Formats: sequence, C-alpha cells, structure tokens
Amino acid sequence: MKQHWKYLLTGAVVLLAIAVVAYKYWDYVVNPWTRDGQVRAEVIQMTPRVSGPIVALPIRDNQFVKAGDLLFEIDPRTFQASLDQARAQLDQTGDDVQVLEKQVEAAQAGVEVSKAAIKQAQVYIVQLAATIAKNKAEFERQKDLLPKKATSQKALEQAQANYEVAVQEKIGAEAALYQAQASLAESQAALAEARANLGALGASNPQLRASLAAVRQAELNLEFTRVRAPVDGYVTNLNLRLGSQAVSNQPALALVDVNSYWIDGFFRENTIADIRAGDRALVTLMTYPDNPLEGRVDSLGWGIAQQDGSTGFELLPTISPTFEWIRLAQRVPVRIQLKDVPPDIPLRVGTTCSVLVMTGTAGSEDQKPVPAAPKTLQ
Repeated sequence: MKQHWKYLLTGAVVLLAIAVVAYKYWDYVVNPWTRDGQVRAEVIQMTPRVSGPIVALPIRDNQFVKAGDLLFEIDPRTFQASLDQARAQLDQTGDDVQVLEKQVEAAQAGVEVSKAAIKQAQVYIVQLAATIAKNKAEFERQKDLLPKKATSQKALEQAQANYEVAVQEKIGAEAALYQAQASLAESQAALAEARANLGALGASNPQLRASLAAVRQAELNLEFTRVRAPVDGYVTNLNLRLGSQAVSNQPALALVDVNSYWIDGFFRENTIADIRAGDRALVTLMTYPDNPLEGRVDSLGWGIAQQDGSTGFELLPTISPTFEWIRLAQRVPVRIQLKDVPPDIPLRVGTTCSVLVMTGTAGSEDQKPVPAAPKTLQ
C-alpha cells in the first residue's frame, strides 16, 4: 500500500512539473519572443560648422556630459578678426549711406530750384505778353495820330522802341523757360540716380542689411568655434587630440543621447501577426540576465531591405541560391520603448537582449512584475 502511494505521489509531482513547464511554455513560447534584440539610442554626430585647429578639449572618452557642456573649442582668433573687420565695414557702410542721403537731399533741392525757376519764367512771360499787347496798342495809336499832327515823330519812335523791346524780352523769357525745363529734367535724373544709389531708407537699406548680415555671420562663426553638447549623453570613441584640425561639416565625435534608449527586437515574420502597439514587452539584457526590464511595443517596422535583385557584378542582379523546400522566415523589427530603467542598469548601444511580447495586453493596466526569461530563451 505504501508503495502504491509512493507511485501516486511521484506521478503527481511529475504532472505538476509538466503543468508548470506547459504554463511557462505558454508564457515564453506561445507569446512571440526572440533572442535577436539590440539596445539602440540616438547617436548624435557632433559636426563643427567651421574649420580650424582644436585649442581646447575638456572631455575624455566615454565621459558623461550635460546639455550645454563644452566638447571642444576651435582656435577663435581668425574668426574674431573676421568679426572685427565686418564691424568696421558696417561703420564704413553707415558713413557711405549718410553721404548718399545728403546727395539725395541736394538733388531734391535742385529739383525744387528748377521748378521755382520754371514758375518764375512762366509768370514773367505772362507779364511780358500783357506789356507787348499794351505797347503794341500804343504804337498803333501813335501811328494813327502822326498824320493828324496830334503827336510827334519822337513819340512814335519811342512807342515803337517800347514795343520791340518787350517782344525781345519775351523771346528771352521763353528761352529761359526752356532752359529751366531742361535743368528740371537734369535735376530729376540726378535725384533718381541718387535715390537708386541710396536704396531704401533706414534699416531697410540694402547696403546696411548686407553689412549687418556680414556681422551676424561673423558672430555666428565665432560662436561655432565652441562646440557644445546639445543633449545629455556619453562621449564615445573619442579620437580627437589637441592641435587636430577640425574640418567643417565633417563629424568629429559621437554623442549617445541618454534620454533616447529603445530596444529593437527582430521577430520572425510568422510570429508578429498578433503583436500590437502598446503590448507589454519583457526585455532581458545579456549583460544583466537576472534583471528584466519592462517596456511597451511602440511600433512595428513596415519594410526590410531586400538583397535579391540588387545590382551586382557587371550590373547584373544578385540572387542568392536557396533550397526550394525550405523557406526562411524574414526578421521584422519591432520597436520597444522602455520604462523605469533602474539607475544601476546602464544601457549600452549595440548590446544584445531577448525580447518577449505579451500579446493582447495593449491598453491594459496590468502592473504585476514579470520574472526574467529562462536561460534557454535568453
């Protein structure tokens, strides 16, 4: 009888073990999982905007820096000289603009003088026309009175002289009017030229704007000699040295953004059908196998690169040979956003991990802890 109970107890233990294994199999196998995961982060390539020798390098390789910390400084003396020159040119441009403004004022005054001369000549011509009419009438009257002995020859000659003088004065006045009109045209042309040379007035003047832009560019170039960290992060693979030549628009060092870590899990295409954005994910780093991290599925990739059909030797398509009865599943990237990473677990870009996604948990508030994945799944 005791032997019989012994067999029953052993069988119960075996069945319990099988049940536990099946349950774990459901948790870690039925739910999509992969050991092909990587830690990723935004890596900022720090690129100088100007060229020059490095005169300050207060950082070292793998150092943590905060946003705004100085990474390196390029020799600023050349750019300070350029800024001084641009400021001097701005002052010279201001003086030139003032001279041009005075020229415009003088040309405007010339136009007004010419207009006044024209108006005066026109008034004088009108007056002379009245005088001519009056003197002509007097001359005609004297001619009529002379046969009647009612006037003298001298009076007739004086009337004739007055009439002819008035006519000549009108001819001169008309010539002066034409000359004043020509002078007005010249003054207006000089005014238009002066205004064209000056351009817009005040802060809108193109010469002033160009000089101000040159000063601003020189100021920016001087600021660009001090390269600062745009985010909190780690300097990595630092190969710069004091005296090295920094080249504009050429990356000088890499900065890993500590606030941008995520996990890329590469799942077989036949396991992603039930994965949804927001599903809970369990990430087990190879570096820290006993400290699983929680995350949520952020998104699934919509495409992967294809090798077959790409251009190869002699511009022919490259086709990899495959076994017809074997069809390999492609790997699709699934982006996992981590949450609440403990401070004693530093993440490193490129390190590997296993990822398990608990499908059907999108939108749930289940916060129960999840144990680390078994070693066989890591």
